[in-house]
Amino acid sequence: MKAFPLLLLLGGCAAAGGRPVTAPRLPAPYGTAGLERVTGQTAAALTQLFGQPDADVREGTARKLQFQSGICVLDAYLYPPKSGAEPRVTHLDAREPDGSAIDRASCVAALTRREGGK
Repeated sequence: MKAFPLLLLLGGCAAAGGRPVTAPRLPAPYGTAGLERVTGQTAAALTQLFGQPDADVREGTARKLQFQSGICVLDAYLYPPKSGAEPRVTHLDAREPDGSAIDRASCVAALTRREGGK
């Protein structure tokens, strides 16, 4: 007899119309492992590591450097840590050339092996 209340409780969990309820898909969290060579670096250090950027965009005190290869595209966002200080990388985005997601550390590793910055 103790099972009957449990069955009633479970029956109340069924979705209307008998359709299963699906949870929204959450993006995978990004880790920072493998990004130590890039995070906190200056534009000069990035250029030394990857070669000349494929794009260099400035807006106010912020700067975005973009590096590309056949494997991925890396956007490095540089902001000054304090007024008048040299901008440093505070955020990174990475994607495959078709826009698909790719691990940022894998992209950094791939870009360090490209020839002449491309």
